[in-house]
Amino acid sequence: MTTTAPKGRLLRGGRAVARILLVWIAVTGALRLLDVLLPGFRMTHWWQPTVCALLLGLLAAVGWPLVMRIAYPLAFFTFGLFGFVLLGAATLAVFRSVPGVEIADFRSAVLVTIGMAAVGALISSLLAIDEDEIFFRRAARRRRRHTPAPGQGEQPPGVLFLQIDGLGFDTVRRAIRDGDMPTFAAWLAEGSHTLTPWHTDWSSQTGASVCGILHGSNHDILGFRWYEKDRDHVMACAHPTDAAEIERRHSDGRGLLSGDGASRGNLFSGDADHVSLTMSSIPVLVPKKLLRRRRDRLGAGYYAYFANPVNALRTFFVALVDVFREINASVRQRRAGVVPRVPRGGWYPLARPGTTVIARDVVVSAILGDMLAGRPVVYADFLGYDEVAHHSGVERFDTLSVLRSIDQQIARLHRASRLAPRRYHVVALSDHGQTQGQAFSERFGETIEAYVGRLCGGSPSRSAGKRRQAESWQINAALAEATQSGGLIARRLRARVEDAECAEDRPRTTSGSPGAVTRVAPGVVAVVSGHLAMVSFTEHEGRVELETIEREFPDLLPSLVDHPGVGFLLVRSREFGPVVLGRDGLHRLASGVVIGEDPLLPYGPHAADLIRRVDTFPHCADVMINSRYDPDSDQASPFETHVGSHGGLGGPQQRGFVVHPREFAPLGEVVGAEALHRVFRGWLTDLGHPSPVPAAVSEVVS
Repeated sequence: MTTTAPKGRLLRGGRAVARILLVWIAVTGALRLLDVLLPGFRMTHWWQPTVCALLLGLLAAVGWPLVMRIAYPLAFFTFGLFGFVLLGAATLAVFRSVPGVEIADFRSAVLVTIGMAAVGALISSLLAIDEDEIFFRRAARRRRRHTPAPGQGEQPPGVLFLQIDGLGFDTVRRAIRDGDMPTFAAWLAEGSHTLTPWHTDWSSQTGASVCGILHGSNHDILGFRWYEKDRDHVMACAHPTDAAEIERRHSDGRGLLSGDGASRGNLFSGDADHVSLTMSSIPVLVPKKLLRRRRDRLGAGYYAYFANPVNALRTFFVALVDVFREINASVRQRRAGVVPRVPRGGWYPLARPGTTVIARDVVVSAILGDMLAGRPVVYADFLGYDEVAHHSGVERFDTLSVLRSIDQQIARLHRASRLAPRRYHVVALSDHGQTQGQAFSERFGETIEAYVGRLCGGSPSRSAGKRRQAESWQINAALAEATQSGGLIARRLRARVEDAECAEDRPRTTSGSPGAVTRVAPGVVAVVSGHLAMVSFTEHEGRVELETIEREFPDLLPSLVDHPGVGFLLVRSREFGPVVLGRDGLHRLASGVVIGEDPLLPYGPHAADLIRRVDTFPHCADVMINSRYDPDSDQASPFETHVGSHGGLGGPQQRGFVVHPREFAPLGEVVGAEALHRVFRGWLTDLGHPSPVPAAVSEVVS
């Protein structure tokens, strides 16, 4: 059975008491040591360290959760360290209330507080006790009191869908072979799981894939961002209001997670009752008319994790190590002259741990709680690999290091499932892969938006089309959830989330209002999404036909198809319907007629069907541009400033993977996220999960 987690030492009776006593003794010894080493801190009597250790333990148990509830936004930005600053103030008060204890200043109190948390972490490590196991033990005892009586029937096994964002099938196979994913390797070697590829939609990115997987529909999702002519608005999957609107358009109340499921770290909820770090469900940013009711307390996922000071201290130091790891990797790339590479300075080294460490740990903590609560289905997204691969490359040494850390977390969850009140199957998957290559702007000296604008008679600057990196949307979601109050600082932080998908040359109004979309030329809008670029002519309603484009912008199409960074174009002809144009040939999708060399040949056997489907979307752009993929080098130049990228067709980006229990029905050939949803729904049905019931009208807040 695949539900049997690997054996390992878990917390047993008496261990918790032993740990408390050992930590008390160790803290007492540490206070005696600090009495000698720390200037400005002095204890004059033998009994003071013992009493102070007890008081500090009570302070950490009672005061820390309160501190994190009040000060989470600032603690979030400092990886939990700000909580120690506040707790240091309480420590100063404790020491000054004990007769004979001398402490000079606030700085000394903070150092003592951090030292005490470090001692607790060290003792836990020496005892090989995971703090989560203590939490599991207590929660499991509470669950046993509610175990169904004999004869009431056994619950069907639960399923954990753990998504490794951006990890392609080709890369995961090599990682398993080379020892970078030992958990997956062990599953395959034991025969409990099997590894199968699946083919993404034309839009090979998280928005289209996750919406299709969770809701069974990704109709009219053209990219991670796209332009809607009828509203003069750029939709962005990582913008809270847009994410909520996308979910409203696709949800029928019967998503994959409906019926008490949980969504952790996702763009969309999948109709789950329990959500955290989910962009479409942020109540402080999403209009009430688009917001579904959720049963979780706001921020419950990250609060449950950071409520433990040892977790906060560990996360801070791991995040700090990740900052230095990023700086070291960037310097090594520059010194070695590694190409392709992109600039990795500025705030990125400090922002990277947000996805690789903080969001990962918070998501894992939330999943642990979901298993203890016995929730039937959980879908979680681990974003760290995707984020680092964009900047470092899909298989560079620091990227694979992040992949190994995710593999460790998956193993930890698999082991922890032994403490849950129901059995769990683990399914690991990716939403797409990544294709590596030198960025279009770096290779050709200008962005695709600037190039299109110039061909259409505009004069955009060289920076036109540059935007903030939006892959760390989990951090934006966490920030938004953390700043739920209406104060000045919360409003400023919330505005930062609102602007996360914008740049100086791409203004946009507040949530829910049409954006003031910048034109790259008069009447021309260009939007990019990884390896896909979309051009719309705003002076014309509806889809603009090939013949009109040739008449009004005669240089545009010939120059695009002849550009070495462009693979093919999709346009609509008045005479022939949808037509794919390439440098040396064309493909008429309606009739299947190919003249010259088929431009879709390097993009696989499903390319024509996938592109034909996109042509039917209401908001399909007037010109859809896919980057050129070189099968010999296995590279393509993304239209965004990335090393590893995705969003279109061509190479590994279009091949995701699923690692699933061998006893499940075979995956077969899956093309498109909607097809993958049907497979997952079939698995849940086979396990005995009830068929989803449409949500009541009252579920939507008006």
